[in-house]
Amino acid sequence: MREALAKAEYTTATPVQAALIPLALAGKDVLGQARTGTGKTAAFGIPLLEMIDARATSSPQALVLVPTRELAVQVRDECQKLGQGKKTKVIAVYGGKPIRKQIDQLQRGAHLVVGTPGRVIDLIGRGILILDGLTHVVLDEADRMLDIGFRPDIEKILRQCPTQRQTLLLSATVPPPVERLAQRYMQNPESLDCSSKEISGDTIEQFYFTVDQDRKAGLLLRLLEREKPEQAIVFCRTKAGTDRTFRRLEKKIGSVGCIHGDLPQTTLDRVMKSFRAKELKILVATDVVGRGIDVTGVSHIVNNDIPSFCDDYVHRVGRTGRMGREGVAYTFVTPEEGAELTRIEMRINRVLKRAEIEGYEATKPIIPPEEKKPEDAPKKGPGARTRRIRRAL
Repeated sequence: MREALAKAEYTTATPVQAALIPLALAGKDVLGQARTGTGKTAAFGIPLLEMIDARATSSPQALVLVPTRELAVQVRDECQKLGQGKKTKVIAVYGGKPIRKQIDQLQRGAHLVVGTPGRVIDLIGRGILILDGLTHVVLDEADRMLDIGFRPDIEKILRQCPTQRQTLLLSATVPPPVERLAQRYMQNPESLDCSSKEISGDTIEQFYFTVDQDRKAGLLLRLLEREKPEQAIVFCRTKAGTDRTFRRLEKKIGSVGCIHGDLPQTTLDRVMKSFRAKELKILVATDVVGRGIDVTGVSHIVNNDIPSFCDDYVHRVGRTGRMGREGVAYTFVTPEEGAELTRIEMRINRVLKRAEIEGYEATKPIIPPEEKKPEDAPKKGPGARTRRIRRAL
């Protein structure tokens, strides 16, 4: 393990690693709160690899559940890197790829399985993934797994795991559903909070723009031209919005990639590989897929749409300023979304600074009533009622 850590150039433990590794090695259940980008994968991966018996070739000894295919691949790669000296077999199982290959890998033997809940359930149902030999279970990004509806699958999997096991639950936030999951399926867990000072970390500058919806595209282009980011992720709320933003940016500046849940896995893998290799400068993503992005070179985050939930803001911003690097995040807020901005500021206990682009009007100027011209007045006529109805809808 020391040789593997040296090759990976891991010289100093991050706070979550220093706190979690000793507890995990002592066999304790741990409920740990830490945002992505703080070395969380190595924090549970190192003790797992130390406790796994690489000489055994029967059923898996450890199972790591993650919310997305992208995160499954990243966790597998990290564990393979750290476990190469012990010849530990680590495989990832997830949807979007043919199940036959994953079945073949499992039948050849695996010590540690990393998977998304849906595919894990499928393999259990086929009698391919046997959980009888599990001694360790990890729930990574637990809050996101619950957010996207994996609670029934997670509980079904945990009920089939041996009761005498170690369970590690890692989450960027610990809302009540995560607490209930811990109370039901963990045994006297030790609680760690390594995120309280990191939600709005000092290494991340955070700003907001007030912008009209129809002026976001122009603002985004001007912002990227001004900032010239090393690498940036632009978050959108919907898949359609992600596609539109991607097409505009690709046409204007190039070196842009796009990921969302409707794209084939081969496309997602290709785009992420290019982004990690810094062949792409900008990545446009939705929340569900974006949550699995673990790239240390991201210098800028742009929330093209303000997130629906406060915790999503925490996760988005956590894509930059990783491992102590500096980063900056910008959030586009329409005039009607002031309440959402306030909720985010209350959540992170920090007031975002207002930003402007010199020479760019992000909102339509307000015309005082006394200066309005006759042509500014609402038009009457046969279409007036239709326009009112459309506006109401």
